[in-house]
Amino acid sequence: MPHICICSQFTSSPIDQFNKDPKASPIATNGEIFPWHELRLPTVIIPLHYDLLIHPNLTSLDFVASEKIEVLVRDATQFIVLHSKDLEILNASLQSEEDVRYRKPGESLTVLSYPAHQQIALLVPEKLRADLRYSVAIDFQAKLADGFEGFYKSTYRTLGGETRTIAVTDFEPTEARMAFPCFDEPLFKANFSIKIRRESRHIALSNMPKVKTIELEGGLLEDHFETTVKMSTYLVAYIVCDFTSVSGTASSGVKVSIYASPDKWSQTHYALEASLKLLDCYENYFDIHYPLPKLDLVAIPDFASGAMENWGLVTYRETSLLFDPKKSSISDKLWVTKVIAHELAHQWFGNLVTMEWWNDIWLNEGFATYMELISLNITYPELQFDDDFSNTCFEVIKRDSLNSSHPISNQAKTAIQIKEMFDAVSYNKGACILNMLKDFLSEDTFRKGIIHYLKKFSYRNAKNDDLWHSLSNNCLESDSASGGFCYSDSKKTSNTLVFLRKNVELKEMMATWTLQKGIPLVVVKREGRSLRLQQERFLSGVSKEDPEWGTLQERYLWHIPVTYSTSSSHAIHRHILKLKTDTLDLSEKTDWVKFNVDSNGYYIVHYEGQGWDELITLLNRNHTLLRPKDRLGLIHDAFQLVSAGRLTLDKALDLTRYLQRETSIPALLKGLEYLELLYRMVERRNISDVTENLKHYLLQYFKPVIDTQSWVDKGSVWDRMLRSTVLKLACYLNHAPCIQKATELFSQWMESSGKLNIPTDVLKVVYSVGAQTTAGWNYLLEQYELSLSGAEKNKILYALSTSKHQEKLMKLIELGMEGKVIKTQDLAALLFAIARNPEGQQLAWNFVKENWTHLLKKFDLGSFPIRMIVSGTTSHFSSKDELQEVELFFESLKAQGSHLDIFQIILETISKNIKWLEKNLPTLRKWLLITT
Repeated sequence: MPHICICSQFTSSPIDQFNKDPKASPIATNGEIFPWHELRLPTVIIPLHYDLLIHPNLTSLDFVASEKIEVLVRDATQFIVLHSKDLEILNASLQSEEDVRYRKPGESLTVLSYPAHQQIALLVPEKLRADLRYSVAIDFQAKLADGFEGFYKSTYRTLGGETRTIAVTDFEPTEARMAFPCFDEPLFKANFSIKIRRESRHIALSNMPKVKTIELEGGLLEDHFETTVKMSTYLVAYIVCDFTSVSGTASSGVKVSIYASPDKWSQTHYALEASLKLLDCYENYFDIHYPLPKLDLVAIPDFASGAMENWGLVTYRETSLLFDPKKSSISDKLWVTKVIAHELAHQWFGNLVTMEWWNDIWLNEGFATYMELISLNITYPELQFDDDFSNTCFEVIKRDSLNSSHPISNQAKTAIQIKEMFDAVSYNKGACILNMLKDFLSEDTFRKGIIHYLKKFSYRNAKNDDLWHSLSNNCLESDSASGGFCYSDSKKTSNTLVFLRKNVELKEMMATWTLQKGIPLVVVKREGRSLRLQQERFLSGVSKEDPEWGTLQERYLWHIPVTYSTSSSHAIHRHILKLKTDTLDLSEKTDWVKFNVDSNGYYIVHYEGQGWDELITLLNRNHTLLRPKDRLGLIHDAFQLVSAGRLTLDKALDLTRYLQRETSIPALLKGLEYLELLYRMVERRNISDVTENLKHYLLQYFKPVIDTQSWVDKGSVWDRMLRSTVLKLACYLNHAPCIQKATELFSQWMESSGKLNIPTDVLKVVYSVGAQTTAGWNYLLEQYELSLSGAEKNKILYALSTSKHQEKLMKLIELGMEGKVIKTQDLAALLFAIARNPEGQQLAWNFVKENWTHLLKKFDLGSFPIRMIVSGTTSHFSSKDELQEVELFFESLKAQGSHLDIFQIILETISKNIKWLEKNLPTLRKWLLITT
């Protein structure tokens, strides 16, 4: 590991003594003045090394622990401030380097606590002197947490019905402080030496390999682990469990192991295969060896998110790691592979190089999401993930086109604000602008730049500008010669890029994508051989006629790397649109022009004049003249433009009329997705005539597609995804042949006492049809309890949530709140599913309103489950009465001190839904009458 100055990145001004003004300082729990008033820690003390000893008791469900932290004092100070949350500090002492050398006992320290900032202050008798090292020793204890954060307990049931408990950590972003007092900010990187005490029936795991085990009195064992590399506190991890594992060795010699509860060991083998391939892939791609001797991936029975990238000890929700060939569908396989790829990418992006502060969490999450695309294309081309990546961008555009969105790089100060940064903007938009940048720079140039970035900032922290600088300081002569892209070289007066003989300042360009919110709309008007371009901010739910439109457009300007193709050339043409308006000249006459080639750009395109008519004619005449991803992009943009009032709904619907002949399944599925969204919207509002006509249209128009689906697991990934989607929709629409076949398979499955293997691609639809009878619903609930496959349990739970009987839906919610049969981790997804059921939408919403305080006892405010519950039970509403109800509820929460940014997003989404229906329902009704 290269030597790095430990002080270079700490630039905050030092605070070296108590603030004597009591009004300016917070008050500690004992009534004394707390010496620090900022949320961020002072930087006068730098942690170098933690020596941790942890002893969890899985019977009494608590732990005792001690630590020694070696610190460096940068400026003289009378106190040490660090983070601590829900820990009982038993004592604290301090030793100087001299005390340690001569084995003198430490001086006892006074401990002040300020829970509002989750901080403690250690007061020292004499000022600590600058440039000296000290050792801080703290003894502490706490209960194992009840939720999913810090050092918490998790349980699972064996095949024999026994409930077993394990202890596991999950620290990102700000919960390491719940497990041990620490400098819990990403910039405070240190080395960690960890020891864990356990009973002989358990094993202990941590970031590093175990070096020895010592036997203690009373049969206890103490495991000692190798000291970690330099890393942030949120990446520390340890587990005490009784799991079993399967292991393999990567090409570089790294030992890779997959751990799961003993009864699920047989589901670990695919994860091992994928992990070994992906680790090899990343080591080659980044040209940097994975720096630890081992990599463990562990399936945790209770886990709030999908996974967590702890360095060397990656933890997963069981459904994100385990794969059961008999119960897991092709979509499940793709999900598991994606999540493993995401977390392994973090071992470099996030762990090796970490953002300076949480405002730039996208440098971790955006990159890891983008690397899913790169790594799966290399290791599992048969999964055809490249064709699915556009959906990563389409998902976030729905959010980013609202005024309540936020910039990728956004201020975050409080723990709740930091948690809310873990959203689609950081993950998906981050990945999409990186993909756009890669397309702009070329894959080879982009790769060289990120390797430079990773090597330069290894074991350190970085910010936005560091990435742009790394991408701007490599030059490939071959790129320039080929008329593509090149970095500026010799003079290095600025980070200037030469692209098609135009200067592009990369930092300036990318600031328009990371420092301002939203997504641009490129308006194209063809006049002879001229293309007139205009850019504006794309706003869903706000049309040009609305009075607020002009104000919402002010000061928004992007540097957009646009691409386009025409009827007269297969070439991809490129241009940087930096101004509000611009003109391009075509070299020859053309019948049509299509912008945003392969949907690689993060922008929406609107074609004025005859532009859309020309493209619709082209699709009907010969859709294959456009690339498959371009057809996909057209469908997406058309329906987005309807929501912004720039395109009429009938025009977007006309565009889908070619879909019967569509040979690209992703494009076909995108068209179906929008039509199904329309159906569910009018069905929820009980607009019966439109609902019936749209149902008839879907079943008639897509009959050839429905009728060609088989009920077996065969074909390509996209063949299989089409089968799952089309049959699920057909049965939902009560298509008689679909219901008949699903009922037949479900009856055979029940008669076999659940032993019949139904094809995995149709498992969800078969269960959903079976759940419509009381006997079927009850049997599915019994099987849910017995199943060892998380993938199957998810399918059963979804099926149970489609019941039309409210008492059954209420029973599910009660079981989810109880947390035994249906685990608490699945409650958010359950409420989301019930809210999407027309018979359950009001039930789920009422439950959330009436049980908000109970939900906050299970999930932290700002956590992903809470955000999913609030959004999932409200954001589909589309009436003024519902909007008023939600507004009143959110106002009452704000009055209680519970405010989330997502509240505004939800209110804006409901308002958009209301406006959409008011404007487009008559058009939809008329279009259906004409076409059916």
